[in-house]
Amino acid sequence: MTLFLGVDGGGTKTEFVLIEADGKVVARALTGTTYHLQVGLDVAVARLEEGIAAVCGEAGIAPGDLGHAFFGLPAFGEDAAIDPLLDAACGRLLGHDRYACDNDMVCGWAGSLACADGINLVAGTGSIGYGERRGRKARAGGWGEVFSDEGSAYWIAVQGLNLFTRMSDGRLTKTPLWQAFRDALKLPKDLDICARVMGDRGMGRDEIAGLAPLVSRAAQAGDAHALAVLDRAGAELAAIAQALREQLGFAVEETVLLSWSGGVLTNLDAVRQPFLDSLARAGRYEVVAPLHEPGVGAALYAVLLERAGAQKV
Repeated sequence: MTLFLGVDGGGTKTEFVLIEADGKVVARALTGTTYHLQVGLDVAVARLEEGIAAVCGEAGIAPGDLGHAFFGLPAFGEDAAIDPLLDAACGRLLGHDRYACDNDMVCGWAGSLACADGINLVAGTGSIGYGERRGRKARAGGWGEVFSDEGSAYWIAVQGLNLFTRMSDGRLTKTPLWQAFRDALKLPKDLDICARVMGDRGMGRDEIAGLAPLVSRAAQAGDAHALAVLDRAGAELAAIAQALREQLGFAVEETVLLSWSGGVLTNLDAVRQPFLDSLARAGRYEVVAPLHEPGVGAALYAVLLERAGAQKV
């Protein structure tokens, strides 16, 4: 029986999923992030090799036996020098050319909508939107944590860090959020946060994103500043969706299928509700819960690619 491999790379982990053509999951494996900007190309490739070996070993097959594979990798498509190296490495690890590489945003869309026309928003460590309509593809957001990724856990955490600094200065009245950051980061004094976050032994991207719950817990406790951050996060994610709607050419009167993946919209009501409110004001959307997780979506996309190839032949 032919099996299909889906690889969903992310900011904190990478999932490997094998399915049969009808979507039945046969095997799974997890490794660390394959975000090459964070861990380097060699580590990213080593983790791909580890995951492929683990998932194929569980199923009792060799990589060369796979029908087709799809690799959804963080930051793929954003570096003309690195992309070919990642693509070639995937082919080398599989031992055949029945595969494709793209950004991990495709995994979220393929999973949440089972490859149907519409839009998916990824809001996890980072944020990005992706959609397809009648063969047309588009992305929005996802320009990286340094100056984009609005609405993501990383972005929320950075806004919280900014609130901390302003509260420390006296530019804002101190709320429990200020003490929450002091406690979580074990700061003897407030200025120690600079070295703790940005110093030689500072925090990585996923560690900073891991501070987002401090903001969400403060919001749950009624902190107006934290609530404003989460409200803006929802509005920013809705703006990404609306930009995709326009790029894909949906008419004003059309109802657009929309879903999401990632922990921010899944777990934070204080982000999801303003997101839904902003969407309702912007246009016609049918918001649906994700049908499948991104790892399964990657494998479903591999099936789709094989069928498309067969049709061309």
